[in-house]
Amino acid sequence: MRLACDTGGTFTDLVVEDDRGQVHMFKAATTPADPVTGILDSVDAAAAGLALTRAELLARSESFVHGTTHAINAIITGNTAKTAFLTTQGHPDILVIREGGRLEPFNFLVPFPKPYIPRALTFEVSGRIGADGKVTETLDEAQVIKVIAGLKRKKVEAVAVCLLWSTVNGAHEKQVGKLLEKHLPGVPYTLSHVLNPILREYRRASSTAIDASLKPMMSRYLGGLSDRLRETGFEGRLLMLTSKGGVMDFADLAEAPIHSIGSGPSMAPLAGRYFAQTDVGEDTAIIADTGGTTYDVSLVRRGVVPMTPETWIGQRYRGHIVGFPSVDVKSIGAGGGSIAWVDEGGLLHVGPQSAGAVPGPACYGRGGAEPTVTDASLVLGHIDPAFFLGGTMKLDAKRAETAIRDKVAKPLKMSLMDAASAILRLATENMVNAIEEITIHQGLDPRGTVLIGGGGAAGLNSVAIARRLGCSKVVIPELGATLSAAGALISDLHADFRALHYSSSTSFDMKGSNKVLSDLTKRCKAFIKGPGGGAKNSSIEYFAEAHYRSQIWEIDLPLRKGSFKTAADVARAREDFDAAHEEVFAYRDPDSEVQFVGWRAVARCRLAGKGLGNLARDFERSGSAAKSRKAYFAGKGSVSTKVYEFASMKSKPVKGPAIIESPFTTVVIDPGATARRTKSGSLVITP
Repeated sequence: MRLACDTGGTFTDLVVEDDRGQVHMFKAATTPADPVTGILDSVDAAAAGLALTRAELLARSESFVHGTTHAINAIITGNTAKTAFLTTQGHPDILVIREGGRLEPFNFLVPFPKPYIPRALTFEVSGRIGADGKVTETLDEAQVIKVIAGLKRKKVEAVAVCLLWSTVNGAHEKQVGKLLEKHLPGVPYTLSHVLNPILREYRRASSTAIDASLKPMMSRYLGGLSDRLRETGFEGRLLMLTSKGGVMDFADLAEAPIHSIGSGPSMAPLAGRYFAQTDVGEDTAIIADTGGTTYDVSLVRRGVVPMTPETWIGQRYRGHIVGFPSVDVKSIGAGGGSIAWVDEGGLLHVGPQSAGAVPGPACYGRGGAEPTVTDASLVLGHIDPAFFLGGTMKLDAKRAETAIRDKVAKPLKMSLMDAASAILRLATENMVNAIEEITIHQGLDPRGTVLIGGGGAAGLNSVAIARRLGCSKVVIPELGATLSAAGALISDLHADFRALHYSSSTSFDMKGSNKVLSDLTKRCKAFIKGPGGGAKNSSIEYFAEAHYRSQIWEIDLPLRKGSFKTAADVARAREDFDAAHEEVFAYRDPDSEVQFVGWRAVARCRLAGKGLGNLARDFERSGSAAKSRKAYFAGKGSVSTKVYEFASMKSKPVKGPAIIESPFTTVVIDPGATARRTKSGSLVITP
């Protein structure tokens, strides 16, 4: 058996692949105060659904893949470790000055953002290495020891070390690391040249600071998760999702916890790519994952999941840059738990505030009094209150009606149904705007594309979203309610290695570039033989970080091979760069020199099969399902609407208005739309 778990803001999703290849879905409420409890609750739900005890289920599991928002939540709430920043003497303002960007350059009322680590915890270290890697000033170990003594007095819990040009010579950072181990034992530290050997100083410093600040907390969290799983019989491999769309061993992630930021959402496009290719034969798709708290949107273009180097925690320039490429996912505060509210001017808003798991929407009956998207869908008749989560959780329609009537309908002088419909329409518009940012703003016309709907709340308005965008098809996978966890089951174990070495297309350093690529290849092969040992197959991908002469920013250029043997190889790489540049920026400059700044090699090891098995039926409806019920649709009013069970649907098309229900999601087929079920079990809807 293999288990994959994704901890969200409202629900913790668990997907189990049994020994026969069948897939089972389970959900449990997330416990923000102790996320591991929510994970174990989902394991208990799975054990009960499979007629096993928790110990029996875990003992039979060969792997447990986990994605978590624990790291990003700690950063946002300021609950990271007290961290010191050590940098080269004369350069204490790296985290303060950043790269000088501002969203509103002429708005002087906006304060400059605070550094990730305050100046009071920033310390300068003597010694200097030049851009050529030569030591121009010896490191003064006595001075470093004095600095470390100051850290001890301040009771710092972690240390980030980022010295100038350590990417070409890491000797001084290694010396500082040894001194920290000796004079500040037990306090974790991060060396920038080990974690992220990139060119730009602020980005390297920011990633180092973020990583160090997460180490104490994530070590405790991962250690606690591992211990609590193993206490109840788990003896398999614990793997953690990363923001790069793969998995790492939990011990390796504890050494570099920055890779866990955004780990859960990065899996949705992997699963979306699989379903787009399997169900409609498309390799370009929009992936929309609708959870209880957030709406995560991403793309798949020609079978490739786009990555972005611009990963910010918070707003661009005002937040903190992660400094690593990650799967390009845009998140907004819109989901099933998004709160609807009316401002002083009488305008309706939906989100970004969320009712979360505690207290949850008003209809949960857990003390929540604010109207949410889920409450609106319940009032409209789209959700069956007796079959939420397969009937394991009953919804209170009267509480939902009261919340919407008091907080939205009365202030806006609308009927209850019109108010609920307005909430859903506004949530839809917010989601459409998010998708337009990653499509139209990036040169992709959403008209005619495929929309993959994932997350428990995806089915409520995916047809309406597709109509607004002009999408040709909507795919709602049967596993869509746990899309990210499903993606985790088909993700690869990976490791990313990088190095700096300058070369150019006009005077290419064949020997030096090949040496760097050869060293990266050796590191990849060592990873494949070590952590990747026993994989079904493995591969190495190579990239160059390159730009035209006089440009500031590089783009990632996939390389055809891991070495350059002839001038023709260099010419082909040059032509590939022109094509890649045109795709990103809509123009190419074949007469300009191309400069190669950095090199990357990515080792990928496939631990399981390529596909996902069929979904097992673990929940049976108690009593027969209603064949129809009244449901409200904008422009149509309350109409008699046919109700179908997702699992028992045939391939015969279903015309809207209709509602298709499963234990974990409700799919609304608006009037005029048609839906059919594919062999894989997904719904393919023509809007």
